[in-house]
Amino acid sequence: MVTARRLMKERTKRPMKITKMELFQVPPRWLFFKLETDQGISGWGEPVVEGKAATVAMAVKEFCEYLIGKDPLRIEDHWQMMYRGGFYRGGPILMSAIAGIDQALWDIKGKYLGVPVYQLLGGACRDSMRVYSWIGGDRPADVGRAAKKMAERGFTAVKMNATAEMHYIDSFTKVEDVLRRVQAIQEEAGKSMGIGLDFHGRVHKSMAKVLAKELEPYHPLFIEEPVLPENNEALREIANHTAIPIATGERMFSRWDYKSLLADGYVDIIQPDVSHAGGITECKKIASMAEAFDVAVAPHCPLGPIALAACLQLDATVHNAFIQEQSLGIHYNQGGDLLDYLVDPAVFAYEKGFVRIPQGPGLGIEINEDYVRRMAAIGHNWHNEIWRHADGSIAEW
Repeated sequence: MVTARRLMKERTKRPMKITKMELFQVPPRWLFFKLETDQGISGWGEPVVEGKAATVAMAVKEFCEYLIGKDPLRIEDHWQMMYRGGFYRGGPILMSAIAGIDQALWDIKGKYLGVPVYQLLGGACRDSMRVYSWIGGDRPADVGRAAKKMAERGFTAVKMNATAEMHYIDSFTKVEDVLRRVQAIQEEAGKSMGIGLDFHGRVHKSMAKVLAKELEPYHPLFIEEPVLPENNEALREIANHTAIPIATGERMFSRWDYKSLLADGYVDIIQPDVSHAGGITECKKIASMAEAFDVAVAPHCPLGPIALAACLQLDATVHNAFIQEQSLGIHYNQGGDLLDYLVDPAVFAYEKGFVRIPQGPGLGIEINEDYVRRMAAIGHNWHNEIWRHADGSIAEW
């Protein structure tokens, strides 16, 4: 029998090399990435921009032209090369491509050393992570009953889109609709149920101030993306109108994007996406920056199992992480769901609103590759809806 020590000794005689990459566009709207090495160790990542999977896939292929033949263990060097090696950098496509590759590199390194990724990031500061569940859909409806079902399943927090289309200045009736939905959740699931309200960038500054003020008596867990990230300067006014914690960051892609946001001091929770913001390597740095500003972290993750596993490995090491998004049963998951692609779905067993940090080597999950290949043959061409206001102008989705 070959012992772990002997196997490690044999491996270290020669550097490991990346030999092959594959991409799988799978339902409902995901892109999976597999990176292989000459020592039989492979890693998985999830590089995707929802609605632009094929575009990100091409960026991944371009980055991998450099990576083939390189040592996968040099993660920081590869990250710096991918980010700094091109004259044009940043943005959702390039940073999401880097993110998925970075996840796969960490998965390989953890498997190579026989430990979960969190052990390579300094070790865990928690054993489990609080999670929340989505309810209500894009145009929120029936949220009271949905929240009650989640409470019965043990969840202690839910999130919903606050509203559908909302113009720069809009009817107070739409604000009252939001308040009725929040009331319905509290009546059905109890006032102890944490409620995250995602404004989704659909609400402009003027109406965001109104909504935040009117929501205050209901004490929601947070309001998310009250304005688009390109209008983050408006957070000052919104913060002056409410004591509700303000969250944002899912459409911010590097520590440089977060720098002024944190320095301005009007955000309470940041939500970097480990599949959009440069992967585990970059999100760890972003979270550390936030800790220095006494800001909490709630990683964005309405995606697949690889992205969630990467988030949980990160969460394990981030003291200011307080809750984790996950996609089981989310309205986008048509034709495939979070657990379908795993050999052992029990790795994401939710109990009393928490999930244990995966303990397997690498990202801590085993992907059902046969199923991935079957579903990739089906593929997807998912795009978000295009919405218009009553006057015919384009609305924020």
